[in-house]
Amino acid sequence: MNAPHVRRAAVTGIGVVAPNGTSTDAFWKATQEGVSILDRVTREGCEHLPLRVAGEVRSFDASAAVEERYLVQTDRFTHFAMAAADLALTDARLGQADVDGAPFSLGVVTAAGSGGGEFGQRELQRLWGKGSRFVGPYQSIAWFYAASTGQISIRRGFKGPCSVVAADEAGGLDALAHAARAVQRGTDAIMAGSTEAPLAPYSMVCQLGYEELSTAEDPARAYLPFTEGARGFVPAEGGAMLVVEEETRARERGVPVRAVIAGHAATFTGASRWELSRDGLAQAIRGALREARCAPEEVDVVFADALGVPEADRAEALAITDALGPHGRQVPVTAPKTGTGRGYCAAPVLDTAAAVLAMEHGLIPPTPNVFDICHDLDLVTGRARAAEPRTALVLSRGLMGSNSALVLRLAS
Repeated sequence: MNAPHVRRAAVTGIGVVAPNGTSTDAFWKATQEGVSILDRVTREGCEHLPLRVAGEVRSFDASAAVEERYLVQTDRFTHFAMAAADLALTDARLGQADVDGAPFSLGVVTAAGSGGGEFGQRELQRLWGKGSRFVGPYQSIAWFYAASTGQISIRRGFKGPCSVVAADEAGGLDALAHAARAVQRGTDAIMAGSTEAPLAPYSMVCQLGYEELSTAEDPARAYLPFTEGARGFVPAEGGAMLVVEEETRARERGVPVRAVIAGHAATFTGASRWELSRDGLAQAIRGALREARCAPEEVDVVFADALGVPEADRAEALAITDALGPHGRQVPVTAPKTGTGRGYCAAPVLDTAAAVLAMEHGLIPPTPNVFDICHDLDLVTGRARAAEPRTALVLSRGLMGSNSALVLRLAS
């Protein structure tokens, strides 16, 4: 009697719209070279705010990437998502004929933390300045956390399971795990990921209440996790979308399987209670390894959450060694986001994309701007490190208390 087929979720397509590159190739080139693009905030209306440094996407032309009828009813964070989804579909060789042939087998799941603040602010200004007759009908949907999921599914004709994870930063990994489980349950493919656009004045004012936010003025010193100079995180916009597909189906289509989503786990330890995140994150790591049937010593690289708050950094360093044992002090750890900023839910999805690319290229990217480490970690700094990683662990924590860990394996 033949054993039942085990459905595995594989990454077959990657699409990136990030501060350091508006394509996957450009993103990886800058990431592996350790390029830092953090700079002074230039967005109109933000000049007087105490948040001085951010990771802006400055080379993105929404009108060239998205049709006008979608542009007028969506916010910048959804423009990023639609453009990244297009890139991921092209990368996965999923064309319109594939969609038309099986629309109910394709779904979308995204995560969002900030929603459509820029669109919402513009419409509220019209309401206050001119009156309700000047507020457009799309105000009711463009700001909403589910907007990217809805617009991608409508635009591309995906009629399978669609959802949104409305969460803090760790929601980016949770969305990928949600996609993987949908594939394991029978869906052929899910477009999954997160994009954020939190740099409009309204959105930035909302963030000023975060004690963990860096208000440093020097871009090179604003975001320095795991160092004595840690003073908080720098926000960013952009993100990534991945095609998560059933592995056997992908191979039958003749598409390269770039990595397998092998395990995931999540915990919750409370808002800004960083001392508690040590145990919560360690438990998430153990759970992800258990689901992946992965021994701690098999982990070849860790993509760290890297909040940049001393208490949080210490908790993360201890969680890694708690969960991985002695191997936790030897495994290479990296945080490429110190060169681009921390894009809320999008940050761990960009880390996941970087992890897949690192395994493909045999190279662990460095942690930009960071050198003098004050924690017992083998943090990759300065230059990329040649290696042959086959298993990557991606970590994320949210300001509201979520902890999430994802295990990726290089496809065999």
